[in-house]
Amino acid sequence: MNYLAHLFLAQPTADSCFGNLLGDFRRGVDLSAYSEGVRAGVANHIFVDKFTDTHNVVRLARGEVSAERRRFAGIILDVLFDHFLIKHWSRYSEQHFSEFSHTAYACLAQRVSIMPEAMQGMINSMLTHRWLDTYTQLQGVDRALERTASRIRFKHGFHGSINEVHRNYAVFEQTFLEFFPQLMAAVRQHGAEA
Repeated sequence: MNYLAHLFLAQPTADSCFGNLLGDFRRGVDLSAYSEGVRAGVANHIFVDKFTDTHNVVRLARGEVSAERRRFAGIILDVLFDHFLIKHWSRYSEQHFSEFSHTAYACLAQRVSIMPEAMQGMINSMLTHRWLDTYTQLQGVDRALERTASRIRFKHGFHGSINEVHRNYAVFEQTFLEFFPQLMAAVRQHGAEA
């Protein structure tokens, strides 16, 4: 899952939001230096990623991506799932999306100073450019995918991944609608942040 989904599956606290995104930046980080709430957020992030990566409907959806880009199928779906989460927001939350994103940005802003350096840059950009809101439109999904492609240091065919999205939009949307309620239930049952 991508940033929005991780924040949605976090608790509405600064430590939890930080921890649930720190999961992607934890390599080489001494997690014992952080609060129990942050560490629980990291544990939740790890659980969400593992559940997503091993779920059968997600694996089948990754198989729809062309051979040229299949190695990046997980990234494409992660970003696109944030778009579908916003599109179908009212199915999963009674809180308006703009209110949720405002709270999430505020929580993250409270912890920027203690984040690993690489994460600080990313979060500052997220806060400045309001990344979560950009996933409303496929143009924002395209920008996120292209930003990711530009950071890959080896020769690849990831640029233009939005074509995979357009080609398989209905299949990917149905995958999300089947998968996401199961993920929500699994997170509640797992209770990493209970």
